[in-house]
Amino acid sequence: MQQPIPLQKGDQIALSAPARKITAEELAPAIKRIEQAGFEVVYDNRLFAVDNQFAGSDRLRTELLQHYLDDPAIKAVFFVRGGYGSLRIVDQLDFSNFSKSPKWLVGYSDITVIHAKLQQLGFESLHASMPINFENNTETALQSLFNALENKFQTVTLTPHPLNKMGEAEAPIVGGNLSTLYSLLGSALFPDTKGKILFLEDLDEYLYHIDRMMLALKRAGKLTHLAGLIIGGMTAMNDNSIPFGKTAEEIIAEHVSAFDYPVCFGFPAGHLKDNRALALGRKSRLAIAADRLVFEQ
Repeated sequence: MQQPIPLQKGDQIALSAPARKITAEELAPAIKRIEQAGFEVVYDNRLFAVDNQFAGSDRLRTELLQHYLDDPAIKAVFFVRGGYGSLRIVDQLDFSNFSKSPKWLVGYSDITVIHAKLQQLGFESLHASMPINFENNTETALQSLFNALENKFQTVTLTPHPLNKMGEAEAPIVGGNLSTLYSLLGSALFPDTKGKILFLEDLDEYLYHIDRMMLALKRAGKLTHLAGLIIGGMTAMNDNSIPFGKTAEEIIAEHVSAFDYPVCFGFPAGHLKDNRALALGRKSRLAIAADRLVFEQ
């Protein structure tokens, strides 16, 4: 996978909204934080367009993002929020100029669609917090993002989760939001998981949905030949009046129990305040022992 050129202080970071609408007031704290980190923020006022739940029409959202993909002066693009909408425009984007001058594209959740496209094209991208979340993120999470822009990744060391499966893996990491990946299943955009470390996270899903999506991935062979599996935040899960009987983590553990690769639960990435930056597509090391978990990029 090709790595974008690390940013330097003063470089331009563009803001893009490929999915849900956003207001200037919602973005103001994040713009201030990006500028404090030493970067110049660039955006078009049409960023605040509204088309029902979307940040303008499909055509407008595509046009604005395409401009930043093509502009060599832009060194990174921060997707301001997720929600839903990236899947509607991804096939209209042209990455020809981007391929000549790749830059960091940054986001998570619905932005998993963009990450999948970049993995298909052979470029790394950053699964990291988005401006809509900056006010509530931990300083550790935000610093991990700004460090990653400069190609400085810190080792993550964790106390093991009781559902972890021990072992070691060294392989590229792919994935993102589980429900978004589920929407890509059966298409060319679904990441190649063979020999990879798969990362999954999700928010506000019913537990039986988690079960159904994991079964779908399993039945499609996407979980069979992994090098490893990392589960991030399974945040604000829902249940029915008749309980499903398992947590999201227990559901996932059940569906990968027959495989012998290492599995990590409780990784600090996803819909969490402590949403650490991950370079998707990058060769990474996962080591899970009885007393410690280590993840390195």
